Amino acid sequence: MKKSHLIIAVFSASILFSACKSRKVERIDPTQQTDLSGRWNDTDSRLVSNEMISDCMSRPWRTDFTASKNRKPVVIVGTVRNKSTEHIESETFIKDIEKAYVNSGLVSVVQAGEARKELRDERNDQQTFSSEETKKKWGREKGADFMLNGVITSIVDQYGKNKVVYYQIDLELTNLETNEKVWIGDKKIKKAIQN
Repeated sequence: MKKSHLIIAVFSASILFSACKSRKVERIDPTQQTDLSGRWNDTDSRLVSNEMISDCMSRPWRTDFTASKNRKPVVIVGTVRNKSTEHIESETFIKDIEKAYVNSGLVSVVQAGEARKELRDERNDQQTFSSEETKKKWGREKGADFMLNGVITSIVDQYGKNKVVYYQIDLELTNLETNEKVWIGDKKIKKAIQN
């Protein structure tokens, strides 16, 4: 019985001492590159989306479309599936992609998924509750010409405490009317993690 009391006392003391450790929190620039764990992070998301959308915008599909239709193409960003070995918040990556598209000024971007549903619900409410002068009309949405979809995959190679994580991000832009793939891009990231 005394042995179990000793174990409980040691365990309690270790919890107490670990709780007393001081922690230092420092604010840093959100654009500063940080990589504490070696896992996918905000820097990866931002750099990959900017590089891939820059490549996408430099390809012939955009100028061909603009020349034939005499307007900017309209793009909707669809699903980017996470098939990697870790949790990646794909919504953050999708927002980085949308921002890169919008900031390029070369395409128009329309809402997708839940955000589009929320807008339609609001428009529906306006039909009943807003004045005639201010309510927004149905049937005025911009239809997308192209949809971007993709997947994030990873491979982990580990030996002992050392590991290498390889990420591959594949994106495809498809013409919604013809189902023709007009751009395919990929980006690879490899991280060596030593403990």
